[in-house]
Amino acid sequence: MTELDQIAQRYARRAQHVEGDCYSLLRPEVWQMWQERQRALLKLLAQRPGLPADWRATEVGCGAGGNLLDLLRLGLRPAHLTGIELLPERLAAARAALPEGVRLLAGDAAAADVAAGSQDLVLQSTVFSSILDDALQQRVADAMWRWLKPGGAIVWYDFTVNNPRNPDVRGVPLARVRALFPQGRFTARRVTLAPPLARALPAAYGWLNLLPWLRTHRLVLIEK
Repeated sequence: MTELDQIAQRYARRAQHVEGDCYSLLRPEVWQMWQERQRALLKLLAQRPGLPADWRATEVGCGAGGNLLDLLRLGLRPAHLTGIELLPERLAAARAALPEGVRLLAGDAAAADVAAGSQDLVLQSTVFSSILDDALQQRVADAMWRWLKPGGAIVWYDFTVNNPRNPDVRGVPLARVRALFPQGRFTARRVTLAPPLARALPAAYGWLNLLPWLRTHRLVLIEK
């Protein structure tokens, strides 16, 4: 069984243990995590050259299309967006949610049909923490870097610490991100209150999140 097959199995196993719609934006901990990340991301993107309508962007692991919808709201054009997704059910959800002009690709991101040097932005959100094979992590990272134009940037969002209750994922510390993209120029921000704390104490999210060591994820801009 390949690592890609194992990833699909791990996601299926995870889906069986999810209680209700725990990722709904109507949940107070979810919308606070999302808003915090969006504010930090918009600050980074506001410093990028050019106009969003001219940017081309690809997302690795686009899921049901939520991040691509955010890019559309930012001003990117559907014809300039590509999403890559391993899981057929998530790809179908993305196709239902996104305009027809958005290009969606199925399967292994490392082998995706994206032209070298064609993208202004390449995104990944909690994808690498689900890849437990170092060699596959590096192949996907190499593909992402290859797709970028000179001056383009990878937008990385992932958690940095292991979850002892979930052996299907592993944290990706900043040192590992630097090893995956050794030629990149890094701007990193710690974001996102530890999800167990956020779920247990959503009313205290803002106060608890003032403590940097309670933030478990990093938002990183990696410029080429």
